Amino acid sequence: MTATARATSDLPDPARADAEEVARRLGVDVERGLSSEDAAARLERYGPNEVRAARRTPLLRRVLAQLADPLIVLLLAAVVVSVAAWAVEGAGGWPVDAVVILAIIALNGVLGLVQEFRAEKAVAALAVMTRAHSTVLRDGRLRTLPSDRLVPGDVLVLSEGDRVGADGRLVRAAALRVAEASLTGESEPVEKDPSTLDREAPLGDRRDMVFAGTAVSRGTGRAIVTATGMSTQLGAIATMLDETDDDPTPLQREVARLGRTLGVIVVAIALVVMLTVTIVQGVDTPADFVTVLLLGVSLAVAAVPEGLPAIMSLVLALGVQRMARRNAVVKQLSSVETLGSASVVCTDKTGTLTTNEMTIQRVVTSSGTVDLGGVGYAPEGAATAHGRELADGPLRLEAQIVLGAGSLANDAQLARREGEWAIEGDPTEAAFLVAARKIAGTAEEAARYDRVGEVPFDSERKMMSTAHRHESGDLVVLSKGAPDVLLGHCTRVQHGGEAVPLDPVRRARALAEIEELSDEAFRTLAVAYRPAPELAGDGGRADAADFDESAEQDLVYAGVVGIIDPPRPEVRPAIAEARAAGIRVVMVTGDHPATAARIAKDLGIAEADGIAVPGGRIDGMDDAQLRDAVRSASVFARVAPRHKLRIVDALQAEGHIVAMTGDGVNDAPALKSADIGIAMGITGTEVAKEAADMVLADDDFATIVHAVREGRSIYDNIRKFLRYLLYSNMGEVLTVFLGVVFAGVLGFAGASDEAVVLPLLATQILWINLVTDSGPALAMGVDPEVDDVMARPPRGIHDRAIDLGMWIGIAATGLVIAVATLLTMDAFLPAGLIPGGTDSFEVARTAGFTTLVFCGLFTAFNARSTTSSAFRSLFANRWLWAATALAVALQVAVVSWPPLQVAFGTASLDAVHWAVCVGMASIVLWTAEVRKLVARTVASRRARA
Repeated sequence: MTATARATSDLPDPARADAEEVARRLGVDVERGLSSEDAAARLERYGPNEVRAARRTPLLRRVLAQLADPLIVLLLAAVVVSVAAWAVEGAGGWPVDAVVILAIIALNGVLGLVQEFRAEKAVAALAVMTRAHSTVLRDGRLRTLPSDRLVPGDVLVLSEGDRVGADGRLVRAAALRVAEASLTGESEPVEKDPSTLDREAPLGDRRDMVFAGTAVSRGTGRAIVTATGMSTQLGAIATMLDETDDDPTPLQREVARLGRTLGVIVVAIALVVMLTVTIVQGVDTPADFVTVLLLGVSLAVAAVPEGLPAIMSLVLALGVQRMARRNAVVKQLSSVETLGSASVVCTDKTGTLTTNEMTIQRVVTSSGTVDLGGVGYAPEGAATAHGRELADGPLRLEAQIVLGAGSLANDAQLARREGEWAIEGDPTEAAFLVAARKIAGTAEEAARYDRVGEVPFDSERKMMSTAHRHESGDLVVLSKGAPDVLLGHCTRVQHGGEAVPLDPVRRARALAEIEELSDEAFRTLAVAYRPAPELAGDGGRADAADFDESAEQDLVYAGVVGIIDPPRPEVRPAIAEARAAGIRVVMVTGDHPATAARIAKDLGIAEADGIAVPGGRIDGMDDAQLRDAVRSASVFARVAPRHKLRIVDALQAEGHIVAMTGDGVNDAPALKSADIGIAMGITGTEVAKEAADMVLADDDFATIVHAVREGRSIYDNIRKFLRYLLYSNMGEVLTVFLGVVFAGVLGFAGASDEAVVLPLLATQILWINLVTDSGPALAMGVDPEVDDVMARPPRGIHDRAIDLGMWIGIAATGLVIAVATLLTMDAFLPAGLIPGGTDSFEVARTAGFTTLVFCGLFTAFNARSTTSSAFRSLFANRWLWAATALAVALQVAVVSWPPLQVAFGTASLDAVHWAVCVGMASIVLWTAEVRKLVARTVASRRARA
């Protein structure tokens, strides 16, 4: 290895260093390349040119992570207490409570692990992108070798279609254009120039550099490799991706809070009741102590909705399936609801809001302007002038000359493959091929010409020319290039069917039209031509050898086209719907600020006078200043991956739940950092897809809005079954608590010979929680919308799934359930508040048990809405009716079938018992209806006030 070779980190910014200086520092002769020996030594020193894969999380750690959920920890504590109580009793039989709860925990863990095994492999996908081959100059000869063998100092030889294997400083370029959209977000291939930059520039403006993972779309060039592996821009993104932590989703945070809250409540209830029983009834013997301990366990079982984790996972899994049917593929269960909570959607532009297909939308000639409809590479769309169909006449003829000549002076190809239109070559050139087909006869006339000569595009000349022979034998020169440059080669202008002198007035008018297109963020290309009889050699045959730059004189200016990567047609209404739902849309792109501002205005993201904040300005902002900027700015342009991360972080610091969309490698770190990352499934890179939480199978921004509605519905349904489960569980807790405290008043003490009279057994409580409650709760997870979820703003980051109002409702409903249950038991006992009963305590307890189950079933219909009547859309959820019917059948079985009677301590009930149970349970429905009616009346009066 030469003594002058240094680590790449020692190099100055190669974009601002002269190519000869870069070569000298890296110890390479650009005409011969490295020697094989030198390359081998450098490979040993720097390592292979590959992105380091992220270490996979061990299976054991994944399993432990599933158990770290506070709600799971609470259930595990309940298992420990249950087993302890079972052991104190003598360890007879199986500890049923503990076994069932452990089964629920295992089911929940399996569901979570299945989703996680499909999760992020983003850095590995980055490594896949570098597994290609590159052509290099070594030992003075061209060699093709795997890209992972590239080393700093290698001389890359680039040509059309090549994938750039490493970061490099250009030493020469001929019409070189590189597609960098996946890395920088630039919507069109970047024209490269080896001239040294005179100032620091963002990634998308480093025209004298090429970067790993990008693709050559046109031309040729040579570059000195300046960085490989993790030192490349691609590697920097991999490092950011590896260092970006996965924050818990809002739903995960909410469930964790719920687990902690329930834990405190469970301990408090158990201690209060055990202390109350000790004071009221006394604990004199070890047997009494065991009974009181069992009572505490019963209350713990009653307070904790054991089935909640599994039900939530199943409901989210059903949401995943529904979203998949709408082309939104969710990779993590807890992410399903997150999008519904999003208050800001940060979206990339290229390929997300736009088609990433350069399209000619406007043709300007001396006779006027032609607008072309349609987007992308499908040659579909109408040609109009002043809002009407383009008619025959001078303007049509001039537009045909512009598009016909542009499609001939062209190296791209357009073809239909498997029902889809696709291109090969430069997207800007392909735009002419598409546009020519939109005006009838243009492409057919162009097909009558054969190319006989070419002067290729050159970055210094900024134009290209071709010579063509018409089937009649006439020769013509066609030129295309930068409008200001091409006008300098023109002396005439096409006007109708003739060429007239390009006088100063017409030239000034043409320049003004070009400037107007540029102000509207169009990329402009001008077209010119001239008859070339002098190119015909002896016998009238074309002599291509005589065709050179000298032929690019005395041209006839035909006109100019406006090219843009157009917005997807479905995006604007989707953004309007999102804004109506209180969701702010922010564009974050690597594209040019003027282009970004234009697209944002067209889509309704920003106002007409909106200005894009460039990445360079973000570099000068501290965190506080950036937070100020994100409050008002809706467009950020020329941003690098680190800027996207900072923007997402700033929005999150402002209290927003952020969804981030993207398709490129440069989007991956922000996709991972956002509350929910959304990748494009068709145009998106594998890196973006693996880093995201959700993938849009149709690349349709409107699908995001559908997913938001689905996410909000899922959150609403989660609140519904939380209300339902906690209503029921609170009823169980209060039934046990009040039944023990008022056992004497209600006639329980005299009817039972138990030391501590329990109105419900622990097994009965477990039956309610895991069997009769689970079906309706799961059915509410797929409940249709009762109210329009998109008619309200997104929930705030500090809003709780169970807020103060819901806790009050839970307590009130639980009290009604407990009173109805205890009064039912009292009615069947000889003594108590309601005298006249003749049944045993076992029958009364069974009646109370059944009443409690039916209370829960009535409550399921109440819980669908806190304001709307239970009778509204009563039959909309057939699954809820099916679950209710199943729960009734199961309750009949547990009361009537002898094996289940033994297992759950029940006794048979007659028709009167059943009727009383149903009638008393319905009280919870009617009290809720009265409360909702009052709430609706008050709200209506306030609305009218």
